[in-house]
Amino acid sequence: MSAPVFVDTNVLVYARDLREKAKQPVAALWIAQLWRDRTGRTSTQVLSEFYVTVTRKLKPGMPAAQAWDEVNAFLSWHPQSIDAALLQRAYQIEQRYRLSWWDSAVVGAAQLQDCALLLTEDLQDGAVFGGVTVRSPFTLAAEDPRAIYRLPPPENAHRPRGRPVRRVR
Repeated sequence: MSAPVFVDTNVLVYARDLREKAKQPVAALWIAQLWRDRTGRTSTQVLSEFYVTVTRKLKPGMPAAQAWDEVNAFLSWHPQSIDAALLQRAYQIEQRYRLSWWDSAVVGAAQLQDCALLLTEDLQDGAVFGGVTVRSPFTLAAEDPRAIYRLPPPENAHRPRGRPVRRVR
């Protein structure tokens, strides 16, 4: 079984936004894969933002009853509630990483749910916050579960030790 994957608001919205011709099918594929794997996670903050966005900001907006049905379905992902533990974690993240409050709450919710991956476009792709790796769902294939945790190896920023290699010309 794979580790849980936290899904941010923008991914849920893209999955429903038919104006986003390139991103909509990719986001929908990710959501479908997470349903199949039963590894999707989110938070009450994200679900609240999703509801407001799809009913009030999308053109055309989604009917409130349909949006509520989707939110209700995502409740089976056991969303992290906004409680004292999340507020404390978000504050620590905000202070350490200098993220916005709302991004800190998303990262904190992903950490509290032991997610290895946070799917979002709102944070830097590849950033790691205490064991949670941020990835854009649009730079990563949903079909290959191993790919979601793999990042290219970092370049070695330190100079090699020992004697320099003599290059023959």
